[in-house]
Amino acid sequence: MAVASEGFDLIPSLLSAAECADLIAALGESENAGRRGILAVDAVSKYAHSSKVTRLVRPFLSGEPRAVRGIFFDKSPAVNWNVAWHQDLTIAVREKRDVTGFGPWSVKAGVTHVQPPVGLLEQMITVRIHLDDAGESNGALRVIPGSHSHGRLGSAATERIRSAAPESVCVAAAGDALLMRPLLLHASGRSTSTLHRRIIHIEYAGFSLPGGLEWYEQACAR
Repeated sequence: MAVASEGFDLIPSLLSAAECADLIAALGESENAGRRGILAVDAVSKYAHSSKVTRLVRPFLSGEPRAVRGIFFDKSPAVNWNVAWHQDLTIAVREKRDVTGFGPWSVKAGVTHVQPPVGLLEQMITVRIHLDDAGESNGALRVIPGSHSHGRLGSAATERIRSAAPESVCVAAAGDALLMRPLLLHASGRSTSTLHRRIIHIEYAGFSLPGGLEWYEQACAR
């Protein structure tokens, strides 16, 4: 797989059309950009912990896969947005604790988030399951291949890497999955389509957190 060198890889046809439809029905209509905490949804949890997904992520983790955060994104004509170039630098935890190397802290949708040491982010992997076709017209993810290998990037370093390396557009069909490292630089533009672009974003780790910290959604694991 290209994850080691490029930081991402597209897996075709992970889910069938019927499985995508079941997940869309389970998640329901969204009145905003999506929602967090979706590992509490039984249908999502079933797929997050299924062998067809865990077998994909296991080679990139230091231990047995555990799904630790789930987010649903629904980009549509009614709810549309642009995402600037960034890395996924935070994790969701149960409560704030003073642990060396963790910080700064923030709260998103009532949930405590923190930036862990880069070494832990490098041991995580994300699966983005496409419930709809995603192309350039409806905000498919754009990435900078190999950018995950540069560690945590400030704004100046981000601009320098962007100017030196071409971007890739992750065009995908409904049912395809995108594996990506959290430190991979990625962005997405506003949709110019009349179609939805629904994504289930699930983050995996193969380790427990130190200092009494607990993953916010780890209780949902089966």
